[in-house]
Amino acid sequence: MPTATYRKPTKNLHQSAQHATAGNRIHYERHRPEETVLYQLVQENVETFLHKLKLKLGRGYPILSKMNSMHFLNVAPMAHGFLRLRCASCAHDKLVAYSCKRRGFCLSCGGRRMAQTAAYLVDHIIPRVPVRQWVLSLPIPLRYLLAAHPRLITPVLQVIHRAISTFLIKQAGLKRIEAQTGAITLIQRFGSAANLNIHLHCLVLDGVYRIQNGVAEFHSARLPTAEQLRSLLSQIIWRIMKALTRNGALIEEEGMSYLAEIETDAALAPLQSAACTYRIALTALNIP
Repeated sequence: MPTATYRKPTKNLHQSAQHATAGNRIHYERHRPEETVLYQLVQENVETFLHKLKLKLGRGYPILSKMNSMHFLNVAPMAHGFLRLRCASCAHDKLVAYSCKRRGFCLSCGGRRMAQTAAYLVDHIIPRVPVRQWVLSLPIPLRYLLAAHPRLITPVLQVIHRAISTFLIKQAGLKRIEAQTGAITLIQRFGSAANLNIHLHCLVLDGVYRIQNGVAEFHSARLPTAEQLRSLLSQIIWRIMKALTRNGALIEEEGMSYLAEIETDAALAPLQSAACTYRIALTALNIP
């Protein structure tokens, strides 16, 4: 069930952090990704994996993924570049390795990007009103479909946002033409087992804004019941299936829906299929 939280007005997060650390001694410990299992696994197997994948498929691995893995391996050793930081009081030095600034492998860069995004949303985007998180998971066939064809995420999101916003307007006792709400969706592409699992985390205002005389007035929505949520979910499922059918991604025959045969990336398709179903990708590719 979606959960709601009320955010009280707070100071700017950056100012709060400065006040929290004022007068306290800050200790910095360098990240050591080269000591992690992930780094060692990529370092020992990435070249063999890319070579065998090329032999199996007759072409190279997508260049973006290769660049991400190579940058991830290059940032840990100091030989690939670093900053030297010196304390003005005690002249103590600290060496900080360059970050890869890539998406995917690097936990440090991913964590920093996550923190920066959250701070920006709190400080500049989300108003000081109740916010409810709506988490929508998808069945395995649709996870694979959206992974192989990311363009289809847009019509799926449009269906979901419109259904939830209409529901909230009714819960606030207003009509569609009288009010509107706001939402931010974060697309999660993996599950807890690092499996391919595209699902959506929607941060939706738990109410609507009604503009009267040029002034926006917030109206809270009533708490949804379990029966209302079941009805809304059924509506979302039906509309998503219709939208994907209109886009040619699904075929409907005799009351049943099937995945249409759409051209996919030959290099990624077997990996995505294996990851969606919790299988080891190399086994799925039958690489010796």
